[in-house]
Amino acid sequence: MTTPLLLLAAAFLLILANGFFVAAEFGLVTVDRPDAERAAAEGDRRARTVVRALRELSFQLSGTQLGITITSLVVGMLAEPALAQLLAPPLTATGLPAGAVSGVAVVIGMLLASAVQMIVGELVPKNWAVSRPLQVARFVAGPQARFAALLRPVITLLNTLANRLVRLLGVEPTDELASARTPGELVSLARHSAEAGALEQDTADLFVRTLSLAGLTAQHVMTPRVKVSALHSSATAEDVLNLTRATGLSRFPVYRDRIDEVVGMVHLKDALAVPAHERLRTPAGRIAVAPLLVPGTLPVEHLLRRLRHEQPIAVVVDEYGGTAGVVTLEDIIEELVGEVRDEHDAEGAGRPELTPATGEDGRPAWDAEGSCRVHTL
Repeated sequence: MTTPLLLLAAAFLLILANGFFVAAEFGLVTVDRPDAERAAAEGDRRARTVVRALRELSFQLSGTQLGITITSLVVGMLAEPALAQLLAPPLTATGLPAGAVSGVAVVIGMLLASAVQMIVGELVPKNWAVSRPLQVARFVAGPQARFAALLRPVITLLNTLANRLVRLLGVEPTDELASARTPGELVSLARHSAEAGALEQDTADLFVRTLSLAGLTAQHVMTPRVKVSALHSSATAEDVLNLTRATGLSRFPVYRDRIDEVVGMVHLKDALAVPAHERLRTPAGRIAVAPLLVPGTLPVEHLLRRLRHEQPIAVVVDEYGGTAGVVTLEDIIEELVGEVRDEHDAEGAGRPELTPATGEDGRPAWDAEGSCRVHTL
């Protein structure tokens, strides 16, 4: 009786060791690297060990897998026969045929050993590591690093063979997980955080829109030429004031013969600076400044920089050199926060370009204005 109990005790210790390797595996995979680096920079020696382990993550994970494999095999070798031996007398007492006792005992022993192994050696450490990744990683990184260093030749050999097989599948193995995130991953993270209540929906929307700017160009955010209010170069300063009263705008392109020939940009304040008795005789072209011309393919982040440092309004030109539209800082701000209305906007100017509707076949549809931007659709 003593021998089976000793075997079970040894098997339980190995299950605990298996749990350690499982915790190490999940702890190193789920820990947030910036958190570990921040703790290491503050002087946490265990966190420094975690950071070192993360720099060779593939090797450390191979070490945990080796430890899990060894402990699982030995647990099976020790626990199942020991349990079968302990269960044989009670099963015999139940009146089972002598030939069936051994087989039943082995099956029950295997089920019991597997259940304990799964709960204590797998699920508990896994759930602990997922719930407290940095805490677990700090706890396991040191012993795991020493275990991996002790078996480095074996782990290196196994890891090299595995990497060769992975390359045959057309995938290049990496030694560590990338800590950076792509814009698409950040968008997904923001949306999931908002759904989980960890982030305000408005904040998540602003974050997503900010990331979306990277894929937009000047032609995506501009006001198209058919909606542009402009003045002929022969117009007067008084015409600038009248157009401002009519539109609520303060800046206007000035063109020579047609809108494709923009020669300047006139501002309301320049028209107001002209003495009242001279406004009817002062051409708008004389008080206009040189226009800022940008191609329609200019990325929004570069456009924003130019609008901030040169002029807050630009003329967008197409591939033929014609005027495609105008773009202002407000247009870019509206891409971030939505429609911005002020006291000069016409009634209904802020209505959505897309409204829910019902198609002829009864299915949900959308009504879109002809000026609705493609990326909005």
